[in-house]
Amino acid sequence: MLKEFRDFAMKGNIVDLAVAVIIGGAFGAIISSLVDDVITPLLLTPALTAVGAKDIGQLTWGTVKYGNFLSAIIKFIVIAFVLFLLLKGMNSLIRKKEAAPAAPPEEVVLLREIRDSLRNKTT
Repeated sequence: MLKEFRDFAMKGNIVDLAVAVIIGGAFGAIISSLVDDVITPLLLTPALTAVGAKDIGQLTWGTVKYGNFLSAIIKFIVIAFVLFLLLKGMNSLIRKKEAAPAAPPEEVVLLREIRDSLRNKTT
């Protein structure tokens, strides 16, 4: 049973998934910092000052803290946009690779030349 578990855990898909989760967590931390430390102070400061809040997390409506929700929405939009750009670039590379047909091997070219030469001699 231990061997079966080890075989399962070491399959390529499981390892790839684990790496993706770890990278995704790190990417989420980067996006959180981008939104909290760059976007909010630079772009949202005038709006926050107008409502009398220093931080987006302080935005409330009664007991509802909608500021944290707005921050989560901004983070989601940034992550979705970055993933869109990444997938668009990958798809573009894949299309370029598929569009360019591979040249035939040199042996095939030589064999075709020999074949054509033999055909020309017999006619």
